[in-house]
Amino acid sequence: MLQISLKGQKMPESPIRKLVPFAEEAKAKGRKVYHLNIGQPDIETPEIALNAVKNYDHKVIEYSHSAGMLSLRKKLVEYYKTVDIEIGPEEIIVGAGASEALLFAFQSIMDPDDEVIIPEPFYANYNGFATNAGIKICPIISNIENGFALPPIEEFEKNINDKTKAILICNPNNPTGYLYSKKELELLRDVVKKHDLYLIADEVYREFTYDAKKHYSTMYLEGIEENVILIDSVSKRYSACGVRIGWMISHNRKVISTALKFAQARLSPPTFGQVAAQAAVDTPKTYFKKVRAEYLARRNTVVEGINKVKGAFCPNPSGAFYVVARLPIDDSEKFCRWLLTDFEYKNQTVMLAPASGFYSTQGKGKDEVRISYVLKVEDLKNSIKVLEEALKVFPGQTNM
Repeated sequence: MLQISLKGQKMPESPIRKLVPFAEEAKAKGRKVYHLNIGQPDIETPEIALNAVKNYDHKVIEYSHSAGMLSLRKKLVEYYKTVDIEIGPEEIIVGAGASEALLFAFQSIMDPDDEVIIPEPFYANYNGFATNAGIKICPIISNIENGFALPPIEEFEKNINDKTKAILICNPNNPTGYLYSKKELELLRDVVKKHDLYLIADEVYREFTYDAKKHYSTMYLEGIEENVILIDSVSKRYSACGVRIGWMISHNRKVISTALKFAQARLSPPTFGQVAAQAAVDTPKTYFKKVRAEYLARRNTVVEGINKVKGAFCPNPSGAFYVVARLPIDDSEKFCRWLLTDFEYKNQTVMLAPASGFYSTQGKGKDEVRISYVLKVEDLKNSIKVLEEALKVFPGQTNM
């Protein structure tokens, strides 16, 4: 009898993408759907990256080095110098997006049934990567009341056991937008050093911080240089999600040489993606100043708008382009589907991501949704109005 693997059965669906068929049905009915469900910016990709692909003049599209083109890795070294991070090209493994880079990291440092501690809510696909690698996530719950700040360090200590191999953070955070402070990272450093763990940091939103706050990289932490694995990408920084180029960085040569073996097994990263990524590094600083200002205006629109809705609460994050909001609903999964299948306001509706999919702990996030503020301010205002009207008539509403 033909069967599906246990790993395949355990592989979770994306909470962000699994509602797509319902959105398509809503559009087929003639409704306008505001997509606040996915981190796909509408910001234009820098022209310098687009032109590099257009002007590609090689006669053969060859495999690159399995670690990524040396010219790209050297260009990344230049980029990191601008943010005071000193690395060499031999300390970088380029992947097909940060997703593959993180998967390489998991596979390189953990055996089946080993554990990684992650503050939740966390990027939903971490669940999928962990299943793929055969490892287990040990979630530490953060709290919407304090904006999803780093949980008490005692909670990390309490959950460390013989199977614990790493702590993973996303900074600034997806889905919450929380920006970890230097002090919080130093607390993590002390735990990592004490228990000789790896500290994996997903820093793909580094450029997007607000309220005069600055990003503090895990690569700055002293005393755990061999423990840190940095995950990064061009997807969000240069609004180039479809390029599918990310990378892992580590000063630990054993980690890099091991990850390279996994990279060799899949041959090489995509050539045109690397060409675009290499060119994108030369994007003028003025690009980010303009983009940050746009995201700041969008964040303010969403946070202020949601907090005016009766029964809703939304913390004010300092990074990335996401918020997690608490709504007066009994089931975020049901609510997000209902918005697409049964609701419209002036022939409009919104597509959100149920926050329950960003938790590993069962039952958490049932009254929360993740909102990506990747639309123009006017569209976001309309979206909040649609959401407000929806909450008035949703069958599963709680006390408002």
